[in-house]
Amino acid sequence: MAHARDASLGDLRDEALALLRDSPAGQPLDLRTAALIGVAVRASVTTFDIEGACAFAERALDAGATADQVHETLVLVSAIGVHTLHEGSRRLAEVLRERGELDVRVPLDGERAALWERYFDGNPSSDRLEQEVPGFLDALVRFSPDAFAAFFEYCAVPWRSRALPVAAKELISLAVDATPTHRYLPGVRLHIKNALTLGIGRSAILETLDIAAAAKKRRGP
Repeated sequence: MAHARDASLGDLRDEALALLRDSPAGQPLDLRTAALIGVAVRASVTTFDIEGACAFAERALDAGATADQVHETLVLVSAIGVHTLHEGSRRLAEVLRERGELDVRVPLDGERAALWERYFDGNPSSDRLEQEVPGFLDALVRFSPDAFAAFFEYCAVPWRSRALPVAAKELISLAVDATPTHRYLPGVRLHIKNALTLGIGRSAILETLDIAAAAKKRRGP
């Protein structure tokens, strides 16, 4: 299995097909959702094709999307920066453990334990994140309680708002993680599993991956 740092588009497709093996075909993407996914993968900081994002925003509006839905897509995509925390925090923890400078068996202090209980305990989304990025949340709360709380609060913003259906948000998140300029395998697996839980079928998920694969980094300033 490829790691996040070197997964190819073929690896992403293979992982997706394995997860989708027993799933029903379901409905294809509607024009509005497909256009919003186009906005997302081009507005993503790893692609940053703003002209392309604007062109797809026009398509989304023509397909019936509202301005709130387009902007909620942008807010959702902006959280891609947390992947720096995902991988950086847990890898730093690994380095420190190897050097004997960090012992994860030490109980969390009162502040950190309270934050863990508030944001992690009983949260299915946190459990799924822990499965795909093991050790990240523990490392983050140990290194920076402020960043731990801010991570949950910021990432929750577009999920608390109601402009877009939850299914569309999962597909948008999947697409951004699967772009040629990002290829974040833990995120791809996480969002495919979430999409399947929501009843999204194989056709829409594979179409989402096709839209993501077509997003190329814009050349020039």
